[in-house]
Amino acid sequence: MAYEATKVTVEVEGRRMRLSSLDKVMYPRTNTTKAEVLDYYARISPVLLPHLAGRPVTRVRFPHGVGDTQFFEKNIPAGTPPWLRRAGNDPVFPFIDDLAGLTFFANLNSIELHVPQWRWEGEGRAAEPRRPDRLVIDLDPGPGVGLPECADVAVLVRERLTQIGLDTVPVTSGSKGLQLYAVLPGVHSSDQIRDTVAQLAQELSKSHPDRVVWKMAKDLRPGKIFLDWSQNVAAKTTICPYSLRGRDAPTVAAPRTWAEIEGGVGGGELHQLRMDEVLARVEEQGDLAAALTQ
Repeated sequence: MAYEATKVTVEVEGRRMRLSSLDKVMYPRTNTTKAEVLDYYARISPVLLPHLAGRPVTRVRFPHGVGDTQFFEKNIPAGTPPWLRRAGNDPVFPFIDDLAGLTFFANLNSIELHVPQWRWEGEGRAAEPRRPDRLVIDLDPGPGVGLPECADVAVLVRERLTQIGLDTVPVTSGSKGLQLYAVLPGVHSSDQIRDTVAQLAQELSKSHPDRVVWKMAKDLRPGKIFLDWSQNVAAKTTICPYSLRGRDAPTVAAPRTWAEIEGGVGGGELHQLRMDEVLARVEEQGDLAAALTQ
């Protein structure tokens, strides 16, 4: 017998929508269903939505769950309701301003939510991007290294950014490595920020050649941490804090404390957090990355 997708009509913040296939398994390894994904996004929305605010959202959709077909989607999809705010012409990006919008896209199996380092001003075709209000450095471990080595290099990056007056916020990516964010005044172009971060990566690669690499060539990465400065390019996006990841388990891009990062140096306990862990942490600690939403 062919699978028949169950559907239920719900009202979210005054918006009526139909949710489908709630019993579909999205993460086969953990038997996590679409209903649980929707529940996570609803419960995490108070801290997630401020990180999405004003930023066009690129989604990674997994129609049949993780481990199967996936695709990036920048344009608003067919059937997007008119109440969802949007900007641009080609592509036309959606904004996720509220729980209704978040639920709409989660229902489309948009597991991952990616955003740029800048916000838009206005909406529709007249909308224009502002200058970046933050920088990000993605610490990507090569073969043979992992989170402990990322933590070690993260401390080096933090020290370097502190020297130029920037406070950093660490986020374990939910994948292999972690990201470091720093708030900016919004007066520099993305090219200027890219060049500054690339220079920092080059300097650390020169002073710590056994641990750090700044060039993108894959054959240079074994045993080292790649400092990906390119995430600051205007056309690039980065996984949003508190977004789920489309990995084997429902891990999350999770803000962390520096005590946790420092504790992970040298092989200490530091792991990618799952959605249940993140929900518990937020209930107890609030948003550790709230500085990025100001």
